[in-house]
Amino acid sequence: MSEPNKAIKIASTPKPNGPYSQAIVAGNMIFTSGIGASWPIRGAMDEGIEEQTRHVLRTIDTLLREHGSSLKDVVKATVHLQHIHRDFDGFSRTYAEFFTEPYPVRTTLDGQLQNILVEIDVIAVRQG
Repeated sequence: MSEPNKAIKIASTPKPNGPYSQAIVAGNMIFTSGIGASWPIRGAMDEGIEEQTRHVLRTIDTLLREHGSSLKDVVKATVHLQHIHRDFDGFSRTYAEFFTEPYPVRTTLDGQLQNILVEIDVIAVRQG
């Protein structure tokens, strides 16, 4: 019998603002919710797409590492950009700082986000 799905909750990462989990472990996979560039400790957000992207990917890495995975284990990313035409190149350059070939598959969409420039969710393989 397989292990039941387990919600991941980490105090140092942003809490969901609705009825959903930050991430779920399901078998050997980890699924994150959309993680935006919120700054619970500082209370403010950096303005640029590059800094928001770095913050989001560091937060995702923290969630994944809590349960035997990391950004190197990501197989799929879905990205929402508030201003896709303006920010796509800066986002993509910054995203490349965190991943190496073979890159995860990725879908990048134009999104109507609330006071953030980028939101990312991922699917990763759990190593432990």
